Amino acid sequence: MRSWDEPKKRKARVEIIPMIDVMMFLLVFFVLISLNVIPALGLKTHLPSSASSQELKPKSKAVITIGLHDTLQVDGTDTPLNGLIASLHKIKKDGELLNVVVNSDRGVEVQRLVDVMDVLKQGGFESIAIATRKP
Repeated sequence: MRSWDEPKKRKARVEIIPMIDVMMFLLVFFVLISLNVIPALGLKTHLPSSASSQELKPKSKAVITIGLHDTLQVDGTDTPLNGLIASLHKIKKDGELLNVVVNSDRGVEVQRLVDVMDVLKQGGFESIAIATRKP
């Protein structure tokens, strides 16, 4: 009787080297994000402090950032003061109330803040909040 050599069955192996590479990449990415090495959009502001600040969770909101050197941004995009209402109307959905959050640096003149709020009121935006931080 003749016998043939049967090939040995290879066991399945889990290759962990590519998995370690992916985990190291994710670790480096999250460390860089947490250290703010990758810059975020928008202006850096130092918010004024308030003992009675509350967290606002509106469904539809737009963030207006007022910087120190006459800079104004709507959701991270530079906008002139006279184009503020047009930018907000692009964001606003029909029939929905748009909550506007004014994120102003604590060093900005009060007159500039009042000018922005006047433009918002004249444009028909009634729900305006000023961003603060807890002390």
